[in-house]
Amino acid sequence: MENNNVVLLDFWPSSYGMRVKIALQEKRVSYDCRQEDFQSKSSLLLEMNPVYEMIPVLVHNGKPICESLNIVEYIDEAWNHKPSLLPSDPYNRSQAKFWGDYIDKHIYNIGKKVWTGKGKEQEEGKKKFIECLKTLEGELGEKPYYGGDDFGYVDVALIPFTSWFYTYETYGKLSIEEECPKLVAWAKRCMEKESVAKSLPHPHKIYGFAMQYKQTHGLV
Repeated sequence: MENNNVVLLDFWPSSYGMRVKIALQEKRVSYDCRQEDFQSKSSLLLEMNPVYEMIPVLVHNGKPICESLNIVEYIDEAWNHKPSLLPSDPYNRSQAKFWGDYIDKHIYNIGKKVWTGKGKEQEEGKKKFIECLKTLEGELGEKPYYGGDDFGYVDVALIPFTSWFYTYETYGKLSIEEECPKLVAWAKRCMEKESVAKSLPHPHKIYGFAMQYKQTHGLV
């Protein structure tokens, strides 16, 4: 399948958009990245994702694919050369999807309470957030990557959120490295990959965005 006619509708601080960029980089797919403004969504975004009106959306040959993990899976199948992101073994594939789903159901929602919450809500958020990261650290175990020796689907699903770690730590007054050293070591390993390094913004840039967000929404 050719690389042309690939457009990504994105919003740079979004961990979900970062997933898609990593997958495209892993597969060496060239694409056109277009930034969306949530205050004034483009007509293309509204046309391509009329159900949720959210990024990321991958538009391939004029056809939209929505929801980040669904897009990652699509990229893996549409450009089916190596490296494969999902395991070929049905059981291992099901486990990878389970953990991708776990990340989707927990990290963003709990993490947001850490950097926007106050008082009791923030304390509960911090506790749940660390519990969640420890669960993920336990699944990683002694493996270099979630896919074993190879960087894969679960790594792609989780690594973008590490660009937010500095923001979580600063606002939540916590140390993720103290709580989950193996997870932080894994993140550093992933950052050595060109596909990840190119796709993740600097943590301080994310923090600047978070500060601005809090001021705009009266959360300071």
